Amino acid sequence: MSPVRSCLTACWRRPSCHFVLALSFLLVGLLVAGTASAQSLSLDLGNDSAGAGITSRIIQFLALLTVISLAPAILVMVTAFTRIIVVLSFLRTAMGVQQTPPNQVLISLALFLTFFIMAPTMEQSYDAGIRPLMDGQIDEGEAFERAAAPVRTFMAAHVRDKDVALFADMAHLPEPKPALAEVPLRVMIPAFMLSELRRAFEIGFLVFIPFLIIDMVIASVLMSMGMMMLPPVVVALPFKIIFFVLVDGWYLVVGSLVRSFGT
Repeated sequence: MSPVRSCLTACWRRPSCHFVLALSFLLVGLLVAGTASAQSLSLDLGNDSAGAGITSRIIQFLALLTVISLAPAILVMVTAFTRIIVVLSFLRTAMGVQQTPPNQVLISLALFLTFFIMAPTMEQSYDAGIRPLMDGQIDEGEAFERAAAPVRTFMAAHVRDKDVALFADMAHLPEPKPALAEVPLRVMIPAFMLSELRRAFEIGFLVFIPFLIIDMVIASVLMSMGMMMLPPVVVALPFKIIFFVLVDGWYLVVGSLVRSFGT
């Protein structure tokens, strides 16, 4: 077995790679599906079967490196990451602590919550499309369709019909408009992201309310005491922190975010 093949086989058999492989394969399918037909390029390293096998493995290795580099973009587009990171950013702003927790902590928390929420979907995608492809049972086109089906179902469960209709009209899809299960990914993905941003802002508004009340109370007390020169933001900050701790804020926010996806 060649070193390249051994490396690929070891990577594909790791359970920790399933999530990234499933996400990455979806974007590769999007890029390949819309490519216009053109004269094919040849990269054969030999005329025999061994040379053709080496060429195929090299191309697969380069494709794997490409999709891994695009994994962050895929993570943002088709998963729960957008809603989670926006809500956590709203929470930090509402509390008035600009750099606590730092961005690295918020992003790490959002990533692990995303893995937790998306794990069932990505396992289905891996088992349905990527594993049969690695075993040589199906070709790339069928593997993409199978792998995309669970992700499409996840997005369809959380997208608004209004947002899908908006992008379907701009894409000039023929009438009658297809059902959610048949909407092209080029329409479903931006509609899903738009819906996620709307829900994140709705949750962010609810997160802001209790901290806004604390700010108003502190400002009123300072004005009644004639302490006009003391910034209300500075005085309100410790009260916001102790309030958030007493109500077990992280438990409430994280639990509500995860449950909002039906997990």
